Order: sequence, then C-alpha cells, then structure tokens
Amino acid sequence: MKVSRFIFNMFGVNTYVLWDPESLEAAIVDPGMIDGRENEALDNFIGKHRLKVTHLINTHSHLDHIFGNAYVKEKYGLEIKAHPEDEFLATDLPNQAKRFGIQLPLTPQRTEVELHDGDTLFLGKERIEIISVPGHSPGSIALYCPESNFVITGDALFAGSIGRTDLPKGNQATLIDSIQKKLMTLPDSTVILPGHGGESTIGREKLANPFI
Repeated sequence: MKVSRFIFNMFGVNTYVLWDPESLEAAIVDPGMIDGRENEALDNFIGKHRLKVTHLINTHSHLDHIFGNAYVKEKYGLEIKAHPEDEFLATDLPNQAKRFGIQLPLTPQRTEVELHDGDTLFLGKERIEIISVPGHSPGSIALYCPESNFVITGDALFAGSIGRTDLPKGNQATLIDSIQKKLMTLPDSTVILPGHGGESTIGREKLANPFI
C-alpha cells in the first residue's frame, strides 16, 4: 500500500491518502482541509494518480481532523467512518470551532459507518485493521496496515509524545493504557504515522518516549 501525507489547516493536521497501486482504491484519513486551496491540493493528487476513493475515515472527531469531512463526503460520494464514541464531538463541530475562536461555515457531522476495535477494511487485497485507542478522545482509533508495516495513530501517539487529554472526555491514564496494550505490542519495525508531526517507529517510541 502507498501513503501520502498532506499538512492542512491552522493546526497542522496530517491528512493521509492511502491507496492500493493495483486496484487504485484509496482512503482519505482525517481530511483537514479548510479552504478551496487545500481542497484543490487533495483533489489534484487524487486526479493525478487516478485514484478511486472508497473510504473516508476519521481517527477521531476533534475539529482539526474533520474540517474537510463534508467536502470529501459530497465530492467523492462517501460515508463518514469513525468510532461511535466520538459522535458527540462530530455533532458539536460548529461549537468546537467557536471555542477556538474559529469562524467557518461548519455544520454538525454524523458517523454513518461505525468502526470498532477488531474491524477490518480493505483497499484492494490489503487490510486496514481498526485498533481502539481511547484516551485522547473516547472514540480514538488507530489504523494498522500489517502488510505495509505502518500504523496511523491519530492523536494518540506522536514521535516522542502522546496526545493531550484535557479536552472533553479525555483521560491520560486511559490513553497510556491504550498505547501500552494496543500499540506497543505491534512489531518494533512498525512505522508510526501520527496525526501531527513526523513519523517514528514502535521500537523507537519504546526506547525514547518519556510518557510511556
């Protein structure tokens, strides 16, 4: 599986496009676009590679990771896939923005396909395994692609850090437990693709992450 990263919006969120080079089936993970320029950057990439977008996935539903949901949903005819425990955040998107002083014409979002721990999605023949990692938010998930040896961790785990837990229904003890039991048990060579910042590996975080 191939993966490309875009950095969008004022929070510098990592939006990922995953695709199978044989079938050209693709997934957009955490669309963070906030304006026409960012929408165009994503569309141009998808058009250039002639991708067939089949999944719209949110690792969690904090505002910076779902700004572009409505656009992607309409543009590519997709349903929003996320964990149901974050529905309270998705439906509160306009108020999330107001609390950060952001004035954008946002509408509440709805999870249309629920993703749970142990679920599996496919791009072509390759698996995307859903791993529940609550703590940063109650519905945070990671996307593990074992054949390609990477995991998209959202805002649960970063290079040298972990997600903040001072937002609604965040819990630091829960997050650390999730990371230790669900992510640190992956192979050491697994590449971590986080929701912000650069990549790492499971092995590197075991050795150097001061939070775990």
